[in-house]
Amino acid sequence: MRIVIADDEALVRGALRAILSAEPGLEVTGEAATGAEAVAVVRAKEPDVVLMDVRMPELDGIRATELLLGGMQRPPRIVVVTTFENDSYVYDALRAGASGFLLKRSSAEELVRAVRLVASGDSLLFPAAIRALAAAHARTARADALRGRLTPREAQVLRLMTEGLTNAEIATRLTLGPETVKSHVASLLTKLGARDRTQAVIAAYEQGFVTPGRAGA
Repeated sequence: MRIVIADDEALVRGALRAILSAEPGLEVTGEAATGAEAVAVVRAKEPDVVLMDVRMPELDGIRATELLLGGMQRPPRIVVVTTFENDSYVYDALRAGASGFLLKRSSAEELVRAVRLVASGDSLLFPAAIRALAAAHARTARADALRGRLTPREAQVLRLMTEGLTNAEIATRLTLGPETVKSHVASLLTKLGARDRTQAVIAAYEQGFVTPGRAGA
């Protein structure tokens, strides 16, 4: 699994590299100190995962995320690395297509788990933090319009996705097969025009399907 680290602090890049390089199956193939460098390095190295700081010189992590996801045939999975989970930059990055975010104070174990999780195709969601971000940034609700496009089962799956459950956990909760859940998730992404689970959850909040006050509303 190839990883690129983008952060304007050399100390942070060094710490992340040391942690990830010590793990079997993980390889840091490039680093960047600015958003512009991040775009260039990722396009050249074509990694599986990018750890992207949101505040960098020349080009912030949000714009870098947009350029990479919109301009590459095989874009990487991007994890936003941030100091504060309620940073408005985080919400903008998630809306731009990042697969999740990770706090800089996270443990080494949490970092490695996050990288492996997003590389496997899942999303890194923190339900409480997403709800708080949505409360501050969500747009006008269009709940009725969204509900009319979803089947009852898809609605159930989407609500559980907003709680941060994985496909396997959703399958257990609803007593469904994993492939059935995967099919429902794929259908939801299409109907919501979402790139991945993270964007689907953001859309659920922005369209009023769930309220920021609590999941499953």
